Amino acid sequence: MDVHAALADASTVPYWLDTDERPTPLPPLETDIEADLLVVGGGFTGLWTALQAKERDPGRHVVLVEANSVGWAASGRNGGFCAASLTHGYDNGASHLPKENDQLARLGRENLDAIEAAVAKYRMDCEFERTGELDVATEDYQVPALRDAHDPENGFIFYDRDELAEIVRSPTYKAALWDSREVAMVHPAKLCWELLRVIRELGVEVYEGTKVTDVSDQRFTVRVRTERATITANRVALATNVFPSLLKRVSLHTVPVYDYALMTEPLSEDQLAAIGWEGRQGIGDCANRFHYYRLSADNRILFGGWDAVYHYGRQVSWKYDQREETFETLAEHFQQTFPQLADVRFTHKWGGAIDTCSRFFAFFTTAYGRKVAMAAGFTGLGVGASRFAGTVMLDLLSGEETELTRLEMVRKLPLPFPPEPVAWLGITMTTKALIRADENEGRRGPLLRVLDAVGMGFDS
Repeated sequence: MDVHAALADASTVPYWLDTDERPTPLPPLETDIEADLLVVGGGFTGLWTALQAKERDPGRHVVLVEANSVGWAASGRNGGFCAASLTHGYDNGASHLPKENDQLARLGRENLDAIEAAVAKYRMDCEFERTGELDVATEDYQVPALRDAHDPENGFIFYDRDELAEIVRSPTYKAALWDSREVAMVHPAKLCWELLRVIRELGVEVYEGTKVTDVSDQRFTVRVRTERATITANRVALATNVFPSLLKRVSLHTVPVYDYALMTEPLSEDQLAAIGWEGRQGIGDCANRFHYYRLSADNRILFGGWDAVYHYGRQVSWKYDQREETFETLAEHFQQTFPQLADVRFTHKWGGAIDTCSRFFAFFTTAYGRKVAMAAGFTGLGVGASRFAGTVMLDLLSGEETELTRLEMVRKLPLPFPPEPVAWLGITMTTKALIRADENEGRRGPLLRVLDAVGMGFDS
């Protein structure tokens, strides 16, 4: 594969958003209004919050505002892996919340089932496929852990090299574990747009192009200022994720990192036959610097991951959405993974910011006497967990104690990141340490062991 030629004509618009099916933008809020519930943010978390709010109380006046357009950011340009895990993997949950990890695993499965049920109930056209995911070993040292996780009764099935070659053919594969029940594939932008359709049909007022600039307590209500108007709300759910927090107390609890992906042209029948993949599972490899990839409904391959880039000062800017060195690296890795597809070209290349926190899965907080709730920190696994976050925020705003509000996950904040320049230095050093661990058969060096000890380690 000539990498430069394969990338030469690729659009810089995320594939999922590059379609005439994208809804016509809705007008911004121009006049002052009141609401029972205001949802700030038109990504998955905000959309699911609004939907569940109307399901709980159809008469509730719910308003959703979005600074740009619904689904334009991380929710509309991700890989479309909709996972049951709420903790970015069972092992990561065990590291951070060992006492309730099994409970969170159960809640995650129930949440994924609820997503599937909502897709069916509201007839959402979003290419939802409950295919599961293959975790593939590309190094020999990764195989034993996958073999040890073999548990067919719970849907985890181990394949050795020869068995895996009958499912997906790549010379880089040593073995795999198929999580057959807990991951679905979805067209992420279509899911956003279908959620938008549904909430509007249920009576939610939606305003795009409406950026919130301030949130303040008014004793019995909350005042939310936008660039053109003011909203007085009884309750507010903040779902802005990677963007600067509207609650200063958690402004250091997330940092933006940039993730990148490629999309191929549609594969021919012969090309598909060359790689197999008839089960259409999502695939991710086992390294710290990992790849994730999947088939789209029209049989393109999305191939992403590897680099996660942090820019000094917690910068979120469109200028970082394109990174040619990462695109070239991904194209080279794609060719190594599937040399049978050496002539395939890429039609799209894109990137963007995702929010991460020090425990690598969502956290929650409230303000102003629990009139405001916030969720953030999904770290790239928010497609499924976003609905759960909406459920949690509504429980918090209700003022009632529930199974979810009692969770340590909900009550305990992760450790904040330090201010600059310490944040940049620490993230840079950690990235290098993770790379060294990959090069040393997964063995974690001194820095990673220290991070594990203080509760900032990651093990997915």
